[in-house]
Amino acid sequence: MAFQNKKLSVIAYANGFTLWHYVATETLTAISTSGYFNNVATLMNTGDIIIINASDGTSIKAITVSSGVVTVAALS
Repeated sequence: MAFQNKKLSVIAYANGFTLWHYVATETLTAISTSGYFNNVATLMNTGDIIIINASDGTSIKAITVSSGVVTVAALS
């Protein structure tokens, strides 16, 4: 299934940082694919954090946006 705007929400925003939440029936692997969140690339910023509730678990990931491509990766 593809990204759905209605399943993405902002938990907190301050000083240019956003904490996002996304819930979906896909797996974490599918949601973590580069480009999955491209439809909202103009809303997300590098350094934002997203909590993902997927069909196979929950994960907190860092967001990177480059040339309109959104990637999510494990926090380091």
